[in-house]
Amino acid sequence: MKNQIDKPRCNCGVIGVFGHPEASLISYYGLHALQHRGQEAAGILSLENVKPKPHFNIHKGIGLVSEVFSDSNLFTNELNGSSAIGHNRYSTTGASDSRKNIQPFHVNYRLGNLAIAHNGNLTNAKSLRDKLVDDGAIFQTTSDTEVVLHLIARSRQSDQIEQIKEAISQVEGAYSFVILTDDKLIAARDPLGIRPLCIGKLNGSYIITSETCALDINSALYLREVAPGEIVVIDQNTLNTKEIKSFQLVEKTPKDVRKHCVFEFIYFSRPDSQIFGTNVDKMRRKLGKTLALAHPARDKDNEKVIVISVPDSSNTTAIGYQAGLQKLGINSKLEIGLIRSHYIGRTFIAPTQKNREIGVKIKFNIVKGVLENKTIVVVDDSIVRGTTSKQLIKLLREANPKEIHLRISSPMITHPCFYGMDFPSKEELIANRFNSNVEEIRNYLEVDSLEYLTVEEMLQSMTDHKKDDFCTACFSGDYPISIDEYFKKNQYED
Repeated sequence: MKNQIDKPRCNCGVIGVFGHPEASLISYYGLHALQHRGQEAAGILSLENVKPKPHFNIHKGIGLVSEVFSDSNLFTNELNGSSAIGHNRYSTTGASDSRKNIQPFHVNYRLGNLAIAHNGNLTNAKSLRDKLVDDGAIFQTTSDTEVVLHLIARSRQSDQIEQIKEAISQVEGAYSFVILTDDKLIAARDPLGIRPLCIGKLNGSYIITSETCALDINSALYLREVAPGEIVVIDQNTLNTKEIKSFQLVEKTPKDVRKHCVFEFIYFSRPDSQIFGTNVDKMRRKLGKTLALAHPARDKDNEKVIVISVPDSSNTTAIGYQAGLQKLGINSKLEIGLIRSHYIGRTFIAPTQKNREIGVKIKFNIVKGVLENKTIVVVDDSIVRGTTSKQLIKLLREANPKEIHLRISSPMITHPCFYGMDFPSKEELIANRFNSNVEEIRNYLEVDSLEYLTVEEMLQSMTDHKKDDFCTACFSGDYPISIDEYFKKNQYED
């Protein structure tokens, strides 16, 4: 139930493998590593080179990766093939409970088999879809991704790569695509590079995926990112020559303009991943240190301050925060004050207020001996609706701490995202409910102090990049790509 979310959610993780006899198994492990990017559904499609013509095998379903796949489909003939693409889904467009919207999508058209998996959101998908329907196209899903398949199939270009280039040049928004044909693995990334996408190598085969953690789990070597606005093609010639073909989309923006999603660093991506050319762990520590230097917390009696994280996404940010306090000469110690359960499966949905409180206790428990009679600083990455934060503070009060200070390593979230990150409605965002008044939010959460990073402080932490390299629309309302009005109102949801 989307209206219950209290953390931003990314909509997808993708992986593609070319030229490996266990392509589906590699995809499976990769999707395991990318589980945080989508927990509603998963799918793997493999390419089997059989006579008289290549054949697609596919298995997908609702649930976690471990729930969707089993020995019966991974170690039998069901997913045979030396190439595959896979997808984890959290829906931001298309009905979330519909099996027909589970990717990868595939068709057979005049040039053969074609399959696609997508991370991101296409902001002009509705207008493109309406035009295609008027021209006689029949859609099988409510997902924006299917639009791309129709555009490719309807292209009058004679070359398949040219068809794909032509199709992708018509879409706008955030996209990291992996596409599988009868003889090629193709990847494409939007010109602003909003979502991450990288290339790796395993022995003689190639892997393209959302984050490097999916390479690590397969002991694959990281090669490079797919550049913003780049289309890469991996085929048999690539396996023979080790040369990856590369094409550039017609640029709608200057080549040096980048708008990476800053929330990939703050929250989405795994800390052990490298995205946008930088280690996530490194950036989160910097965010934490900046937060401490700009917004320190002190004990009123000059006793030791206990720093704790809201696990797991804020763990390394808390390390950076405590290092910042040390630099300021504030007596502090990093502790584990919250224990997170890793066995609750999919997101706990609770329809009543009482059950929501129980939901927080199912996910977290406190270490009372660490917190009792102490001044504690709780470091978290973001506050969305504020309901979970409020219940978490209530839980921490059960340990009888002296004071609780809350520090947030991102600015206030005031606007929705249309590029692949899911928030509640603008009205439900806590910053908007309290008109961005920090004191009123502090009173609602019942903490002794509350501080956020400002946009400027956040961008100052991104020392490996230019400040203008990031999309900050969810904080500022400054959207780098135009959004059609239907999409803005409906998020393309049926």
